[in-house]
Amino acid sequence: MVSYVKKRPLSPHLQIYKPQITSVLSITHRMTGIALALGFVGIAFWLFAVILGDEYYHPFLYFFSTSIGKLALIGWTWALFYHMCNGVRHLAWDAGYGFALKTVTWSGWLVVAASLIFTLVAWWFGACCGCYSCHCPATTGVTP
Repeated sequence: MVSYVKKRPLSPHLQIYKPQITSVLSITHRMTGIALALGFVGIAFWLFAVILGDEYYHPFLYFFSTSIGKLALIGWTWALFYHMCNGVRHLAWDAGYGFALKTVTWSGWLVVAASLIFTLVAWWFGACCGCYSCHCPATTGVTP
């Protein structure tokens, strides 16, 4: 018996397609979902460290005071806002709105811009320790 294998062309892969805003945002949405899940596990460990006392809490405090720790927190904050904004976009799609090509592209860039703006605003307010003024000791370094 002769086995016959039909020669079929391979499906196009990521190397063939030019990246489009929809595909890039879809992949980014999945990656930020994974980052958020890992971040929430980190928050759970941080809360346990707070409960267990200084011996366990200070390593967290030290790590998040370093440049890498701050970068991780800023990245996690952006992932949170990106995932939220893109989720709102998906809710609009679920309701049947925003499927025109121009609207899809425009809303995609709006998600990117809004997530960056929300991240900057959140970190700006966080740096001002919630007082909404840049005259506090936390930002000026001057103690009363």
